[in-house]
Amino acid sequence: MRYLIRARLKPGKERALKQALEDGVIGQGSVAEGEYERALSKARILDDGQIKWVEICYCSEPLEEELPYWEEFFEIESIKDAHNRLNCKDANGSEPWSCGVCDCTEKLEQSLEKQGTRFIDFIISR
Repeated sequence: MRYLIRARLKPGKERALKQALEDGVIGQGSVAEGEYERALSKARILDDGQIKWVEICYCSEPLEEELPYWEEFFEIESIKDAHNRLNCKDANGSEPWSCGVCDCTEKLEQSLEKQGTRFIDFIISR
C-alpha cells in the first residue's frame, strides 16, 4: 500500500539526516532499507516547513516497521492512504507484493512535484 506522509524535520536533526544520506545508512537494518532514500529523493518541503512524501509499505499497520527509523529525524504529523485501498492490488489481495512494480507511486509523486521544493536539495544545502 502507498501512504502519503506529512512530517516536519525535528529541530537540530538537519546535519544528522544529511550525514545519514551521504553515508548511505538511512534506514540501515530495516527490511525497507532502500525505500528511505527513494522516498526522500521524491519528498517535497513546503514553505511552512511541512515535508510530504509517498511511502510504499507492506506492514499490516501503516509504517509499523519504518516509523522508528523516520522518527529519529521527523515529527510525523499524518499517515494517510495515498489512494483507495479497493484499487490497490496488494491491499485487495489480487496481486500480493505488487506495490514494488505498480506505477501509482510515480503518479502520486508527479502530483507532489507541483508543491514546494525538493526536500533533498534543502537538506543537502545544510
